[in-house]
Amino acid sequence: MTGFQVGGVAVNPPVLLAPMEDVSNMAFRRITKRIAAPGLMFTEFVSAMAVHYNPERSLRKMRIHPEERPLAIQIFGGEPETMAESARHAEAMGADILDINMGCWVPKVCRTGAGAALLKDPETAERIVRACVEAVSIPVTVKVRAGWDYSLFAAPDLVRRFQGAGAQMITLHARFARQGFEGEADWSLIRELRKAVTVPLIGNGDVKSPEDALRMRDETGCDGVMVGRAAISNPWALQRIVAGVQGRGIPAEPSLGERVETALEHARLMVLAESETEDMDEARSRPDFAQIELRSLRALRGQLPIYIKGFPGASEIRERLSRVSSLAELAEILDSLTARA
Repeated sequence: MTGFQVGGVAVNPPVLLAPMEDVSNMAFRRITKRIAAPGLMFTEFVSAMAVHYNPERSLRKMRIHPEERPLAIQIFGGEPETMAESARHAEAMGADILDINMGCWVPKVCRTGAGAALLKDPETAERIVRACVEAVSIPVTVKVRAGWDYSLFAAPDLVRRFQGAGAQMITLHARFARQGFEGEADWSLIRELRKAVTVPLIGNGDVKSPEDALRMRDETGCDGVMVGRAAISNPWALQRIVAGVQGRGIPAEPSLGERVETALEHARLMVLAESETEDMDEARSRPDFAQIELRSLRALRGQLPIYIKGFPGASEIRERLSRVSSLAELAEILDSLTARA
């Protein structure tokens, strides 16, 4: 698989790390870039309303590290004006691409008329895309689902509207919004959408291996593949997919030591990001450092066990990892695992 262009942004290799709330933060993106080097990564989605009412807090999710580029900032909302406002903030923060979320099916998002709810309101969806395109000079892209439910494959009509409004890439998660993550992604929907899309089309849904990525390309004609859940606490899965689409040898699975080292680095980068510094000594000098550690580790409690899943003794320390509150405590817990290996 070869790369492609989104406006003036080169995406090569054509493997993208999906925007995932509470997962694709700066710390994880930096680790993923170092290990897997995907062609494009996305931030967690950012609420346009939150940016409007509380920009200082919300813009923290838009921060970009030079190691991450190219990077797309994803925003969501149901009003063209606030979405355009957030788009301008994203450009000011240095985003290479502005991505619009029209696929999130979570009820609290859809109740506001945002995310996948826009699949049922094509006029407003089109106005949002047009408003964002007119607000910024960077490329604007859109991620959608196939439709709200099985009664209508809404994506073809929507993406024709979006292309007319200036969108420069479309990502299709090949499930309907009502499915959530249930059932299997229907890649035939990507193949059907290919007929309507003249800009780069990205396929998303159930890509877990190099074989999956190549099969999706062959079956659908998509220009790139987006990987989400398979990469959570497992950037090596993305590394293997990148190697596969580039026709290189597939890297071996990481050792327990590599996984532990990466988990510790993930936690350290979370703390540094929360401290807004690259220097751990400077971070430790802050009077609120203990609170920063606690917030950072709390955010990772569900992800840390995945790094070591399947290794002897991992299940025995899962409970301790779910309560970890400091970097020193995390290192002690993980060292106890490697000592037994």
